[in-house]
This record gives sequence, structure tokens and C-alpha cells, in this order.
Amino acid sequence: MAVPDTAATGVVRTLIPARIDRLPWSKFHTRMVIALGVAWILDGLEITVASAVAETLTKPETLNMSSTAVGLLATIYLAGEVVGALVFGSLSDKLGRRNLFMITLGVYLFGSGLTALTLGNSGFWIFFLYMTRFIAGMGIGGEYAAINSAIDELIPAEYRGRVDIAVNGTYWAGAVIGTLGTFILLNVVDLSLGWRLGFLLGPVLGVVILLVRRNLPESPRWQVMNGRAEAAEESITQIEREVRESGQELPPVDESKAMEVRPADKIGYVALTRILFREYPRRAILGASLMISQSFLYNAIFFTYTLVLGKFYGVPSERTPLYLIAFAIGNLLGPPTIGRLFDTVGRRTMISGTYMLSGVLLAISAFLFYAGVLNAITQTICWCVIFFFASAGASSAYLTVSEIFPLEVRAKAIAVFFAIAQCFGAMGPVIYGALIGDGSEPFLLFLGYLLGAIVMIGGGLVARFLAVDAERRSLEEIAVPLASTRRTRTRAEGAGSPFST
Repeated sequence: MAVPDTAATGVVRTLIPARIDRLPWSKFHTRMVIALGVAWILDGLEITVASAVAETLTKPETLNMSSTAVGLLATIYLAGEVVGALVFGSLSDKLGRRNLFMITLGVYLFGSGLTALTLGNSGFWIFFLYMTRFIAGMGIGGEYAAINSAIDELIPAEYRGRVDIAVNGTYWAGAVIGTLGTFILLNVVDLSLGWRLGFLLGPVLGVVILLVRRNLPESPRWQVMNGRAEAAEESITQIEREVRESGQELPPVDESKAMEVRPADKIGYVALTRILFREYPRRAILGASLMISQSFLYNAIFFTYTLVLGKFYGVPSERTPLYLIAFAIGNLLGPPTIGRLFDTVGRRTMISGTYMLSGVLLAISAFLFYAGVLNAITQTICWCVIFFFASAGASSAYLTVSEIFPLEVRAKAIAVFFAIAQCFGAMGPVIYGALIGDGSEPFLLFLGYLLGAIVMIGGGLVARFLAVDAERRSLEEIAVPLASTRRTRTRAEGAGSPFST
């Protein structure tokens, strides 16, 4: 248990991390993953719905928006994600994981729900539409920071890798739901109503999940590291009770893993930057490289795949959703299928392997594309195979940045690397859109595919040399908390930082 050592020193001796990591998988963990993991489904659904209704919003019977104005919707949503990640990431480290994963979902519900209430195409209503997309994006961006932190801190070390990767991969389940939902709504319901109902698909799911999240505990790890020892004890006791009630026996706690902690001062983004690049420079380079490379590739391919199908293979726009479903399923299958290997074979081998393999496969498909031997179906099959591996790799990027930094700055670190990735990723669609052009110059797109391959292979090489062997290790072993007296003693003895590798 966690008990104060002395009131004078404020030191707490705790076994809470060890108690969490020794737990067997139970119904509690399944419920927790479902309740929290829906964040990625919602993001995939939101982006897919927005893409699917883009052309519809240009029609006179809907909002009669210009193509440029519709395109700006996606940009504003992504900008909202970046702002939301930074704002709510900071609050998650300050106020707790549970408080924020309730707030961020509420923000998303509010923003996306209001989108459906856009009533006209005047200047006021278009501004209203943009603001609602920004608010919805803020909620989802905040979810990334708060949810990844909560999942990593509540999942036992033995399962952390596969669970985190599988949860991140469910983005593509949202893409499938969004594609099917909008396809039905836009073809069965009147257009002026169908696009509005499309934007309500996410909120309907979100309301159900909000009710489930109400019964989840706060992260005991966050509580004890922030001086809330009694609350941490209540939370871990609740979790252990639920595990026992599911019929599982609790293994004994390893007393040698006890930690002494003294709550550290709150860390802002300026101090975070100092911590990342002074104490963890190799890890900062690793996190940035993985996040940037996967974001660039995904945004480049995903946001322009319909252009490739139409310009080079002559696929009618009304049939492209069928190809998206196949593309999404390939992405969805990768993380749960090979995610377990990230915990058994190891992070270094699997992260570098998935990145480099997807890069090599993309390069091969680029040559096949330029040789003219692919058609719409075989091109989609190539994408499915490539992103079967790339999806697991991309998910491992989020896993990496959420487990290799101290607990006190975990959510902010996720937010910073997410923001960096989004900024670089936003360049992908612009570059590839220009390379696609009118479809008359396949050589230019061939070069673009080679660029994407080089970016992914580069990310894999960085992981090969800099990845942290975090599999089946406690978070506190991977990155010693700032509150740990072990960290304080090491500095006082002048031994330097042993935590920067």
C-alpha cells in the first residue's frame, strides 16, 4: 500500500506500480480498454464522415460551399486536434487522467453535435460550422493525450504493448463505420438531412461510452506521484476487488519493487522541453522521428487515395468508398494480429521491422505502379498489405511516446509529439496532391511514393538504434518518475542522469 513516511519530508513509500503490473487480465481491463479506446474510433469516424460528405456540402440543396471552403474544414479540424492535445495534455498531467478523459469526450460531443445544427450558408453559419469542427477536433486531440496516458498507466506491463497498439489501430474501425454510415445516409436519406445525421454518428456512440467511463477509477499511478496517497490506495483497492470478482487470483506483490516518492513541482511546456532534450535527447529524437514519419505517410496516402483511383485508374467517385473499406480493413487487421509480438519479440525489432518493411513494400509498389502493371484492385491490395504493417508501426509510435517519459510529463509529451507529427503530416496531402495533378505524369507520383518509402525506412533505422527495450517492463523502470527519491539521490550524488538512453 501507499503510506506517508513522515509528514516532515512528505515522502511516500508505495507498491502501487508493482500492484498494477502483477495483475492478471480481467473483465476490468477489457471494460477499461473498450471505454477508453473508443477515442480512436471516433477520430477515424469523424475524418471519414467529413471526407465522405465533402462533395455533398458543395451542392445547392445543402450548404452550397466552395471546394476551397470545404477543404478548409479538414484543416480546421486538424488544427483543433493540435490545440486540444496541447491544452488538455497539460491539464491531464495537472488534474488527472479521469477528469480529462471525461472532459475531452464531452468537448467532442458538444462540437460534433453542434456541427449538425448548421442551418444555412450565410457568413455566420459557415463561421459557426468552422468553429464546431475546431471544437470537435480539440476534444479528439485531448483524448489522444489523456487516453494514452491512462491506458499505459492502468494496463499491466505484460500486456501494455499489444493493448496500446490494438487500441490505436481501432481508428480504422471508425473509418469503416463512417464510410458505411455516410454511404447509406447519403443514398437513402435526403441530402440536406443525411450529412447532418452523418456528423451525429460519433456523438451517439460517444454518449454511450461517456456513461461507461463514469465508473472507471483514476490512475493510481498519477495519484500517488501527485501526493494523493490515500486516493491512490482507494483506486488500486477498487481495481483489485474487480479483478478478484471476475474470478482471477492475485499474484503476490514483489516487495523489492517498492518506491519512495516525493511529489514534484508541476511541469510546464518550457520545463518539459528542457527535460526532453537535456535528460532524454535520444528518446526525444526517437519519438519525433517515429511520429513524423508515420504521420507524413498516412496523411499523404489516405487523403489522396481517391485522387489516385480516379485520375490514374478511372474509378468513379461513387465507387471509391468500397476501396476505402478494403484499405481500412487492411489497416485494422495489422495491430491486433501482430501487436502481441511487440511484447514478446520486443519493441526495437518490431518497431524498426514494421517501419522498414512497410517502406520497402511501398517502394516495390511504386515500381509496379510506374511500370503500369497495377489496376485499381491490385493497387488497393498493395496498399492493404503495406498498411497492414505500417498500421502496427504507426500505433507503436504512440505507444513509444507514451511510455518512455516520466509520468508527470507523460500526457504533455504525447501532446507535443502529436502536434509535431500533425504539422509535418499536413504537408503530405499538399505534396502528393501536386504530384498527382491531372493524372498525366505517373513518374511524379512514382517519385512521391519513393519519398514516402524513404521516410518510413528512415524512421525504422532510427528505431533500430534508439528504441527503448520497454517490453514487459514497468513504466517506472523505463522512465523514473520525477517524484522518485531514487532520481533525487542520483542527482545529489553527482552521478549524472542514467535515464536518458
